[in-house]
Amino acid sequence: MKFRTDPATIRGSIAPLVTPFTADGAVDHDSLRGLVRWQLESGSHGISLGGSTGEPSAQSAAERIAAMRTAAAEIGDRVPFLPGTGSHKLDETLEITAAARELGADAALVITPYYARPTQEALYQWYATVAREFPDLPLVAYNVPSRTAVDIAPDTVRRLFTDFDNFVGVKETTKDFEHFSRVLHACGRELLVWSGIELLCLPLLALGGAGFVSAVANLAPTAVARMYELWEAGDHEAARELHYRLHPLVDLLFVETNPAPAKWVLEQQGRIASHHVRPPLTPPTEDGLTRVRALLAEGGDLTQQL
Repeated sequence: MKFRTDPATIRGSIAPLVTPFTADGAVDHDSLRGLVRWQLESGSHGISLGGSTGEPSAQSAAERIAAMRTAAAEIGDRVPFLPGTGSHKLDETLEITAAARELGADAALVITPYYARPTQEALYQWYATVAREFPDLPLVAYNVPSRTAVDIAPDTVRRLFTDFDNFVGVKETTKDFEHFSRVLHACGRELLVWSGIELLCLPLLALGGAGFVSAVANLAPTAVARMYELWEAGDHEAARELHYRLHPLVDLLFVETNPAPAKWVLEQQGRIASHHVRPPLTPPTEDGLTRVRALLAEGGDLTQQL
């Protein structure tokens, strides 16, 4: 929890890990430890677990907490740890967030409640409840309308940022880049904003974003971290070059529903024991794998450390 008291230091490439499963579907804690170690060795600036790429809605609260415990123990205080703790149920969100706090998480990533399509006032009350319950834990809203069917508005973010000292940021996973700018304009540059859209990671930095929580870091952690570092160092041309070189791997992620393609690649590379995904997801189809292999041939060099 070294970074908990100064969340402004949580910047750069925060890798949102897949949750490895064994071939019979159990959470694979050994593979998870290996993924965390690889991310740390590869230069990722932080670790997240339990976001969309981690298949949280297919796991029980107990499974999610056990996976967080494994990741937290491996990370220690070497980099910030931002586990996803949200759910469509408030009691479950509070339970998982409480566990994250006890495990030493530096901030909690709380998704907008899905399926119910709450109003903006309801979203405000939801996050206000979590913020009041955990006043000593930085909270980051996770806005991903393509999965939740609700979009947290810039003014709602502003209200939360104004009213609660521990509401510190938002992970924006929307392709509406104007939304990024309006959130920062409404709240000021003190708000921490990370991009969850791979091809908007670099553009967000030009607006003053804190970094990115990009699924492509599962395949090319060094390249994604290096892109941030180059931009911050002022070498914008080199950062842009990496942005464009990452395009094939970004396309690979979404050949079929994320994280199925990424898990298949990670298994092929020996980084996890199985590419199992839980229902309702399925492993990549043969047609999908044909496309995955082609994209890996095009951009696979970035899966190796630079």
